[in-house]
Amino acid sequence: MVRLWRSRGWGPLARLRQRPDKFGGVSVDLGELGRPLRLEQAAFGRWLRGAVARWREEGRLAVWLRVPILQSRFAAAAASQGFAFHHAERGSSTLTLWLGEGPSRLPGYATHQLGVAGAVLDESTGRVLVVQDRNRTLNAWKFPGGLSNPGEDIGDTAVREVFEETGIKSEFKSILSIRQQHKHPGAFGKSDMYIICRLEPSSFTISFCQQECLRCEWMDLAELARTEHATPITSHVAKLLLYGYREGFEKIDITMREFPAVYTGLFYKLYHRELPEAYRNIT
Repeated sequence: MVRLWRSRGWGPLARLRQRPDKFGGVSVDLGELGRPLRLEQAAFGRWLRGAVARWREEGRLAVWLRVPILQSRFAAAAASQGFAFHHAERGSSTLTLWLGEGPSRLPGYATHQLGVAGAVLDESTGRVLVVQDRNRTLNAWKFPGGLSNPGEDIGDTAVREVFEETGIKSEFKSILSIRQQHKHPGAFGKSDMYIICRLEPSSFTISFCQQECLRCEWMDLAELARTEHATPITSHVAKLLLYGYREGFEKIDITMREFPAVYTGLFYKLYHRELPEAYRNIT
């Protein structure tokens, strides 16, 4: 249920809505005030102090306060009352205040970045698509890839990145490996997940991005597995891919199936080793 403020005398602040959530918290978005106001920081602080007192009386556990960047002066008033930054996006920051007993139990913001690469294997020739990054001190062979966009599936990231870097069109087949690394220098010191997918090409003429890649070619998979001029993870996954190519991809593939989520209208992707048909239908 969304409630409007009923207090009078606060001018535009009276238009703000409080949105309770199912976890006992309440959210307020200062973006509802419209463009930046001539409201004094001290006046906002007095209003916020009264609002927090009422939320405590109502038994609320937490407050989520969204502050647009052009109204960021109000963040100082909130901080003076115990609010702390939770996360920031391009045009706003979100502050929180824990009202429950004991230490805060609010979840932290996202702490990982997700990178995805595509190992594009031409099964008819046994060659795999590799690149050398232009902006690296070590020009080692690797699979083309990059960061996943918000809301983008793993396989879609691999297909998109491969096309953007090499001009090769492909189709997602499976996940081959997942690397987890903490305190990653390239992720602002946060944790990094790096996934390599197996892709099947639908085009073969290379037209690589000159800004990102120094070289790009179709390389014999066995050669990639042996060469010393590949990154360590590329070398290891090349050996895994060679094993699947020779012995059967079912031995290495982590495949994907889509299921309806518990949230109406939403779906999720489940990645796992292929399940035999006899086990899929157990009831």
